Amino acid sequence: MSAAVLERPLAPSSGRHANSGCGPSLVPLDIGHAEYMAVTDPGTAFWALVRKDRLAASLAEGELLDSYRAKAADFARELHMLRFELKPSAVYVNPTERCNLNCTYCYIPEGMRRSGQHMPADRLMAALARLKDYFATVMPAGRKPRIIFHGAEPLMNRGALFAAIEAFREDYVFGVQTNATLLDETAIDFLAEHGVSVGLSLDGPLAETTDATRLTFGGKSVHDKVLRAMDALKGYASWSVIATCTEKNLDQLVPLVELFHAREVPTCMLNAVRCTLPGARTVRPDDDALANRFIAALERSHALYRETGRKLVVANFANILLAILAPTARRLMCDISPCGGGRAFFALAPDGGLFPCSEFIGLDHFRGGNLFEDRIEDVLQTDAFRTVTERDVDRFAPCSTCAIRHFCGSPCPAEAHEMNGGMERVGAFCGFYEAQVRYAFRLIADGKADDFLWDGWDEGVEPSFDLSLG
Repeated sequence: MSAAVLERPLAPSSGRHANSGCGPSLVPLDIGHAEYMAVTDPGTAFWALVRKDRLAASLAEGELLDSYRAKAADFARELHMLRFELKPSAVYVNPTERCNLNCTYCYIPEGMRRSGQHMPADRLMAALARLKDYFATVMPAGRKPRIIFHGAEPLMNRGALFAAIEAFREDYVFGVQTNATLLDETAIDFLAEHGVSVGLSLDGPLAETTDATRLTFGGKSVHDKVLRAMDALKGYASWSVIATCTEKNLDQLVPLVELFHAREVPTCMLNAVRCTLPGARTVRPDDDALANRFIAALERSHALYRETGRKLVVANFANILLAILAPTARRLMCDISPCGGGRAFFALAPDGGLFPCSEFIGLDHFRGGNLFEDRIEDVLQTDAFRTVTERDVDRFAPCSTCAIRHFCGSPCPAEAHEMNGGMERVGAFCGFYEAQVRYAFRLIADGKADDFLWDGWDEGVEPSFDLSLG
């Protein structure tokens, strides 16, 4: 629902009641709670929790409808800004196509990972300089853009990577996502000295679980190397671990959370495997099984927090909570439509190719241009980018009638296109995201949401609607 629609003159008899004419459109949503249901306006992402025995009264004339009617246009404008008016503030830079691992589910084609090209140091420096000039035109004064060195395995091109970080340390906030196998003491010292956030990958608490999907090209285990890197990073504030959830490790998600907590991992992500390429689909878990194991892992992380006072934030779920509680405070931009690809960030391939997201590297029909040959402003308007940035869940079924479509966003466009046949298709894990949203509402109803979020998440956040109906 656009702000323009909400602000147009009402017909004399319209707008007085919920779900009729130009009045608020509030849809009941069962969240699996004993006492509460949610009501949402799917078009604006407004929601409220109401007692089940007061549902009918809540949808009749009264304080909820009167208060929401007064703020609905503001909510619509805020959501429109978040979905359509962002400018890029980050780039996922792939400094190499190569990787030393042959993970079953990798979204980068195997040929590129085996023998692809590195980006030479001087070329990487030139890329960051060109990006710096672009960001100067779109970033607010005093705010630094982010560069996330991504994979394949960025430390395969370590010399160029570290030279670029040193040269541009005052211009960017840097991060590196690595499989950790090349993360030795010297590398950790350098990254820590330069304030670089470090993301590792580990899929299981035991080698046999990790090895089911993550091995070297020679078939060797890397599990113990990752554990050693985790131990070396203990105490560093800016590190995290990503676990990819597949059918091979679902039964180990609770023990994996216990391992992360014991090793004092500040933040982790339990990401459903991206099903962009066929290999990943061979280990795709069932939605219900994934949801059950994922929520069990969240519950275990909460129990550990209550026992020890130390949080392990599961960032991808925390982002779903933020999508409900404070949409503009989201830290990740996958779970929104259009997603952040090509809007909040874009990706740079080693040959200078520009893609909406790293997930599209290797899919040439999503190459929008080349950093060294084309203006970024022009690339952002190419068909390759607009195919992604104009993907809108308001326009295709079944998302267009879903009450929670703007808490989920039907991710991911790359897997929707490659797995399900087009951008106007759902992603790979519709049921899983629905289960997360319902669980998030239950936590909110029980007053537990803060326990699953980063400390200080609401600093600078101002309430725009606060109404207690008992």
